[in-house]
Parts: sequence; structure tokens; C-alpha cells
Amino acid sequence: MKIRKQKPRKKMLISLLFLAKQVLHLSAPNNMRPHLPTIAIIGRTNVGKSTLFNRLAEENKALVSRVPGTTRDRHEADCLWRGRIIRIVDTAGLDVPHAEDLEQDAMKQTERAIEQADLILFVLDLKGVPLPQERKIAERLRRSKKPVITVGNKAESPAQILAAESGEWRLGGLPTPIPISALRGTGLGDMLDRVYESLEKHGIPPAELSQISPVRVAVIGKPNVGKSSVLNQLLKEERFIVSPIAHTTREPVDTLVEVGEKNYLFIDTAGMRKRGKVRKTGGLEAIGVERTVETIKRADIALLVLDASEPFGVQDRILAGLLQETGIGVIVVANKWDLIPDKTPTTIGKFSEAIKNALPFLTWAPVLFTSAKTGQRVDELFHLIDEVQTARFTEIPLEELEAFFIKATRARLPMKGKGPKPPKVLGIKQVGVAPPTFAVTIRAKRTDVIHPSYLRYLENRLHESFPLSGTPIKVSARLPTVRAV
Repeated sequence: MKIRKQKPRKKMLISLLFLAKQVLHLSAPNNMRPHLPTIAIIGRTNVGKSTLFNRLAEENKALVSRVPGTTRDRHEADCLWRGRIIRIVDTAGLDVPHAEDLEQDAMKQTERAIEQADLILFVLDLKGVPLPQERKIAERLRRSKKPVITVGNKAESPAQILAAESGEWRLGGLPTPIPISALRGTGLGDMLDRVYESLEKHGIPPAELSQISPVRVAVIGKPNVGKSSVLNQLLKEERFIVSPIAHTTREPVDTLVEVGEKNYLFIDTAGMRKRGKVRKTGGLEAIGVERTVETIKRADIALLVLDASEPFGVQDRILAGLLQETGIGVIVVANKWDLIPDKTPTTIGKFSEAIKNALPFLTWAPVLFTSAKTGQRVDELFHLIDEVQTARFTEIPLEELEAFFIKATRARLPMKGKGPKPPKVLGIKQVGVAPPTFAVTIRAKRTDVIHPSYLRYLENRLHESFPLSGTPIKVSARLPTVRAV
């Protein structure tokens, strides 16, 4: 059977459809999102706020623990219901007695969440009885003049469901609780319907579903390098708790930032420590480190934060190797630049060379020297993120790629791998984006006859020849396609 060749126009259409699927599946540069109504989940500790948040966010985002005060940062996520989106915010409990400094900071953030919310979900525990602090919280919410929906959580028996309708749970003149079970998921549909009705009534309708996501940026680094401080400078508010105590941030926290017409989802991750130390500590921090690895996998770009005032160590190199394997974009942020004394015009060049030597896996990543304390160069990160995201989706024109290949192969021929002699290279083709992926066609019986170092050579030359800074490149070998006639 004779197979007809595709016309150039059809080939182009297929290529465009492939690229469109890549863009929609991942994150597109220059993305836009509508305004999302913000719903704050408020209540005393251990009433199930984080469990409710996780259920609505459809992922295990907030650490759930019986330890009071587990949630120390605000958590934000999008909740999709009936084809429309709202933003939900989990908060720390408002009733921590004899609160230490960190808990006081967390409660201040909860107060700020109340002020910024369009609607409040006031969560109660129907397995207990109303407590004095809950009556105080109810009065605080009533004074806020915000729409409030009272939710009776842990309604997992007929008696508890009936208890929600009794007068004892009607606190501070707020509405009767809607009985739900965040753990089992029962009653959440009725609750969300009530939320949407209230938003519509107050002229704040939920947003329509958007298919384009914000650029997802993970912020990683070993403990105490200043990750949260860098984010505070980017957000221009004390959104993350900043403390000199290592492991203040115990879990990934997502924050959506709108800059002009672009959106960025920043993820502040728990600091990485040596595996042995994490095992000895156990508990919440051990879970947080596992989440950091998961966070890297779901990010588009990572900001690898280093402490420029200290020697770069093994943990920095391990993180660099992990990032190189994942295929996401990377920007190296050399923080605490204000602590470097006697700087000269050549200081940045010397430090850049030292970083490349210390992190050989990431020689293609741009380096930005910042001071989160003074704000020096931190705002430049948005421009770099845009550049790296654009690089991740770059498609090199065929003519330019062919000219590059001729020049690169003339400069250096491939060495033999597992075969008796070096293979003959026939051509190169881009086969994907995010990250840019290329296939080199070789004349051989199997692909391992080409030495891996030659593929790395082509990756390096591609980085040098095209605007691909900040994105890894994947080059693999393939055999010629046998065409049917």
C-alpha cells in the first residue's frame, strides 16, 4: 500500500496543534486570569479547617495534625464547583493560649485574611460544645461586616446533624451552621451552593473556569538561606512568617501573585536538610521535606536560593542535581548579597564562576545576586521568570536548527559508544517544548552506539546558540524512520 505524504500545510497544522496542547497542559507565558472571590476559613484550632481546605482544594495541601497550631501560614488554593472558581484561604486558629511569637504572627495573618476576604466560612466542631473563645470569634466576625456562613464540621451521626440545628450553635447572631463532614465530604455541595448564592447576592460572582494556569514557581533551598524573605520582598507584604529559626516554614504554601496582566503561583517550600537529621526529628518537618520534592515536580520554574555569604555545600549540590533531573526551569538566587564586604566591579563575576563550579549541573541557569533584607535586585526576578518561561516554550525554526547542526557536527564529530565505531549523524529535529527536546537521527542499529558525552555537547551548544537560558534541554538519539511504500 502506498502512503501519501502529508502536505506542508497539514504538517504545519499538526505542529501547531501539538504546541497548543503543550501550552494548555503546562503553563503558558503571558497568561491572564480573572479576579477570584476570596473565601477565608476561620475558626479555633483543631475544628478541621485544614481538612476542609484540603477537601475543597482536592489535594493534601495543608499539613493535617492533632498538634494545635499546625497551620502557621495562610494557605491559598482554587476551588472549582459547578464550572466556576473561587479562591479559598486556610488560616491559623484564633484561640492559641499563651501564644509564642510565631503563633502571634500567625494570628495576625489570620486577622489580615479576614480583612481581605470577600466571604468567611466560620468552622465549628459539632462533636464538642460551643466554647467561650468561639463566641468571641463569632463576635469578631459579626463586627467585620463581611458575609459569614457558619459550618458545623464533624457532623458524622444523626445526633450531630440535629445538633447543628439547635440554638446552642447559633453564636453571636450568626446563621445556623450547615452540617458537613470535611473528612467524609458529606454536605460540602450544599455548603458551596450557599457560598455561591451569598457571593452572587453581594455582587461578587465566582469566576468562570480559565484553562490557562499561572506560571508555577517553587522556591527551594536549604534552611535559613532567606527563601521566605525573598518572597516577602516579591509580594510586598508579610505574607510568609519570617523568622531566624530554621524550619519556620514547615510545608509548601502556594500564593497567587498578579503583576500587571501576568500571574505567578509562588510556592514557599520547607528547607531541605540532611536525610539523617530529618529521620531523627520525624514528625511534621519530615513530612515537609517529602512535600518539597513533590513541589519541585509540579513546578514550571524553581528559584534555587543560596546564601552568598557562606560556602556552597553538599545540600546545595544535591538540590541542583535534583532540579537538573526534573526538567523544569531554574533561576539561581544568590541571596544575602548585602553581607559580602568590600565588593568591586569584578566581585559578581568571581562569585558567578564559583557558583558554576559548585553547581556543574546548572551552568545554563541564570544567577541573580539579591538582598532580601534591602530588596536589592529582587524585583528583577519577575523579568527573569518571564524570560525562562518563554525559553521553556521556544521552538527553533527548522532552517536555524539545520544550520546549527551543520556547524556543531563540523566542529566535533561523535565518539563511539557501545558500538564498534562512531555512528554517522544524519540530522536533528525539535520534538517538544517545556523543556525544549531534540532528537538526533543516527545511522546505526541501535541508539546507544553514540556516546552520551556527545549528546551533552549538543545540549551545551544549543544553550550557547539560542535564547534558552534557564531551561534544561534534552537531546536523545533515534534511528532513521523506515517509510512504507
